[in-house]
Amino acid sequence: MGQAATSILLLLIRYLFAILEDMPKRYLGEMELMVLLAVVRLGDEAYGVPISKELLDLAGREVSLGSIYAALDRIEQKGFVTSSLGDPTPERGGRAKRYFRVTSTGVRALKMTRSALTNLWSGIPLLEGRRS
Repeated sequence: MGQAATSILLLLIRYLFAILEDMPKRYLGEMELMVLLAVVRLGDEAYGVPISKELLDLAGREVSLGSIYAALDRIEQKGFVTSSLGDPTPERGGRAKRYFRVTSTGVRALKMTRSALTNLWSGIPLLEGRRS
């Protein structure tokens, strides 16, 4: 990579970090991003077990339910999802499922994250199958 390309990449990275700093608690970590995408994909059936299955099937990631619920709690605190309790069922020992839905803020966060990652990935010859 030439000096000009390196300078442009560094400016882009600084710009993206400046955006992230202006959005306290509004960025998505890797696990939060994957869990939020699973919530969107599952729609009305988004709760712990199906989210775990979605991450295993689509991302090849075996994630404990505790880790999934920790990520769900974080993204709920950030306003990216809301949760509600379903009806208790005998199969669950009388416990209710906690369902999650993405919010409009969550959709915006996903779009911003996709844009930021796309910008970071673009123009890197090694990652685009080219030599520098």
